[in-house]
Amino acid sequence: MKKPMLQNLLIVEDNPSMRRLIKSVVKDLAVNIHECEDGAEALDAYETHHPEWILMDVEMKEKDGFTATREIVEAHPNAKILILTKYGTERMREEAQKAGASEYVLKENLLTIREMLH
Repeated sequence: MKKPMLQNLLIVEDNPSMRRLIKSVVKDLAVNIHECEDGAEALDAYETHHPEWILMDVEMKEKDGFTATREIVEAHPNAKILILTKYGTERMREEAQKAGASEYVLKENLLTIREMLH
């Protein structure tokens, strides 16, 4: 088994089964995988765990992923955030970029996360 390349990874996703699926895709890439259920928890989780990457859902109840991304990037300009969504529209991609996301992946293509995290 090869050594994980990341120390900390943060998954921000409100759907528990989707969180489990994402975790199963990346479980061998990080020593520690931290999770939170809403964008409202994301900044605190980032500051607690200092992940090399955040895998951020867009649609969440309390605070959406774009707002959480903006807050994290404003406080930590070097934060790397990969937006995960089921929407592949150009408008959504532009919104992710404006928020400060580094990458954008459709949930139907979760395996591409592995390539992006390398």
